[in-house]
Amino acid sequence: MILYPAIDLKDGQAVRLIHGDMERSTVFNNDPAAQAQAFVEAGCEWLHLVDLNGAFAGQPVNAAPVEAILAACKVPAQLGGGIRDMATVERWLKKGLARVILGTVAVENPDLVREAAKAFPGQVAVGIDARGGRVATKGWAEETDVDATDLARSFEDAGVAAIIYTDINRDGAMGGPNVAATADLARAVSIPVIASGGVSSLDDLRALMQTGVISGAISGRALYDGAIDLAEALAALKS
Repeated sequence: MILYPAIDLKDGQAVRLIHGDMERSTVFNNDPAAQAQAFVEAGCEWLHLVDLNGAFAGQPVNAAPVEAILAACKVPAQLGGGIRDMATVERWLKKGLARVILGTVAVENPDLVREAAKAFPGQVAVGIDARGGRVATKGWAEETDVDATDLARSFEDAGVAAIIYTDINRDGAMGGPNVAATADLARAVSIPVIASGGVSSLDDLRALMQTGVISGAISGRALYDGAIDLAEALAALKS
């Protein structure tokens, strides 16, 4: 199971939100590229980046810090937030991202996801963010009646590289991930599923890994707060 350190970008800074609320943000680093480099030096194999402003604006907003991270770090990175057309997908991949994450458009324009996944094999993931099993879009500001599992299943034949499943009520709250819901989703589809939201201890990581069906986990606040030592966690997952 791959551990993805998260760098959430708001106004050019590395922050963490609680329950996706932009008004409840904590700044952890004014230099996101330096933060990314610290994660890389600890041994991470991937980086998970989110343009929070972009998710609300519907277009990239934090391009400068993302590009600085890509220039500074040689590990692959995936990015979500504000990527809602083919031109933006192509532009980010040309800039060196390993993978783009499509969230809102997966609900509003699923054909775009299929087109992008076909054009860029292995480089397009779907972000499914849910409250109580129902998908939320536009930076989690708008709730839909779409069932998370149904949405995931709809992309079974699309060639999607991964699904990032976020339980919004767990995100940033340090209360542990929704292991059961994430594992149920992973069993429902053949697409690799990455868990996000609430991962706050080594035990959480072990619980996700022990399901045998979850391919990755994203952690943010726990790494910044020191609740998880990244190097220790990476070693534990490999053993």
